[in-house]
Amino acid sequence: MRAAYAQALARLEGDLVLRLAGLPFVTECYRGPERQDELYAQGRSKPGPIVTYKRGGESKHNRLPSRALDVAFLLPDGEVSWSGRLLSKFARLMKAADARVRWGGDWPGFKDRPHFEV
Repeated sequence: MRAAYAQALARLEGDLVLRLAGLPFVTECYRGPERQDELYAQGRSKPGPIVTYKRGGESKHNRLPSRALDVAFLLPDGEVSWSGRLLSKFARLMKAADARVRWGGDWPGFKDRPHFEV
């Protein structure tokens, strides 16, 4: 994941138009089972939208080294964005960097656009 992310980031930084839209950054990589269970509770026993269907120990985020990462974008005005359009563009770069990369935006049903995994 690290190499794919680094290569995708380098390609994005080399493209003036993409770079002006915003820069991706990793919001989460490894997370322990306790954190995974907290996220699983969201939208169920805790307020907020459902963000995962995996309980602690079931997610690729729960492995060391992590086999998953989540990404957001820092916009030129300093705001943070989880824009599907920006994440889709970055997903193309990630998948081009490593054919093993799977993007949560491609999943049928539940779309997890910030999520990338191998």
